[in-house]
Amino acid sequence: MKKFLLIKALFICTLFSLAAQSPIGIWENIDDEDGKPKSHIEIYEQGGKLHGKVVKLLEGATLTICKKCKNERQNQPIEGMVILWDLEKEGEEYDGGYIVDPKKGKTYNCKISLESADVLNVRGYLKVSLFGRTQQWNRVK
Repeated sequence: MKKFLLIKALFICTLFSLAAQSPIGIWENIDDEDGKPKSHIEIYEQGGKLHGKVVKLLEGATLTICKKCKNERQNQPIEGMVILWDLEKEGEEYDGGYIVDPKKGKTYNCKISLESADVLNVRGYLKVSLFGRTQQWNRVK
């Protein structure tokens, strides 16, 4: 009986450990220009790919409408907007997707990787990852 309980406890710990190593969840993004938290973004899986939408704007947010965005995002509220899409798992990171910067209204190639269970590196770039910038997002607990 004790062995069974020990095995069950180890199994549960392993599940929690694996869940913590996933980018799925809610993340707080920090603006790399002014260092202030701007929003909470929920990363979720849909159709085998990762997507992310703004679920909450924070006090530091200076924009509420995506005025500079093009296509269906133009003049739409940022809260509720899908800003990250089509990321596919490639080794230890997710790549091949896109991210929109509501401040500039531009869409960039995107890849993400976990630095730790609670820190996500989000890189937006133009065609080649070398030409871009990385933000660190913190997991919301």
